[in-house]
Amino acid sequence: MGIAERREREKVLQQKLRRKQILDAAKRVFYKKGFCAATVEDICNEAELSPAALYLYFKNKDDLYASLNLQLLEYMSEKFEALYHEKGLNAEEKVGALKELLYDIFNFDPVILINLFHLQASDGLINLSPQLTAKLNELAAKCLRILGNIFEEGITEGRFIDRHPIALADIVWILFSGAVLWEKSKQMINPRKDYLRQTLNCAIDIFARGIKAA
Repeated sequence: MGIAERREREKVLQQKLRRKQILDAAKRVFYKKGFCAATVEDICNEAELSPAALYLYFKNKDDLYASLNLQLLEYMSEKFEALYHEKGLNAEEKVGALKELLYDIFNFDPVILINLFHLQASDGLINLSPQLTAKLNELAAKCLRILGNIFEEGITEGRFIDRHPIALADIVWILFSGAVLWEKSKQMINPRKDYLRQTLNCAIDIFARGIKAA
């Protein structure tokens, strides 16, 4: 390896480390202060970087927060993909496995997941770079597409009623986002309430019975 090539590799590695440093700092600040109260200055102080250094990697606070959403969507996509290719489960069993899988996704990063649901329901994407918006949309669509593949498999096997697979995937997404946002809103009144696992289990059970072929 030549000197120039080595320097280029070191530069790329340094950029990745710096980007991770900023994202980790932002996550800590968002957890402590919330998205609205957090400022770019807070994040810079936490990361021990100047604003100029931060802006080399992120357009603004929205861009930075959306990048954290991107990490979550990538994790979600990997989990759905693994479930779809699970050889030991038929389509009906895969839908049943969504109960634990969705709860696992929630626990991966609850604050960012809640933000993701709010982001999708608002005009937050307007403030993002076109590249990041495209990537977020691409990964969200991929998650739904993989879920749709599970339902298509079940329909082909005669296990599920004949409905559009993506429509069924949309319903799972609605159940998931609705359960998370509703449970978190209840915790604002009573922080000790934590029924998300039970709510998700009940919702998926009812949904699975509803799509089961007669």
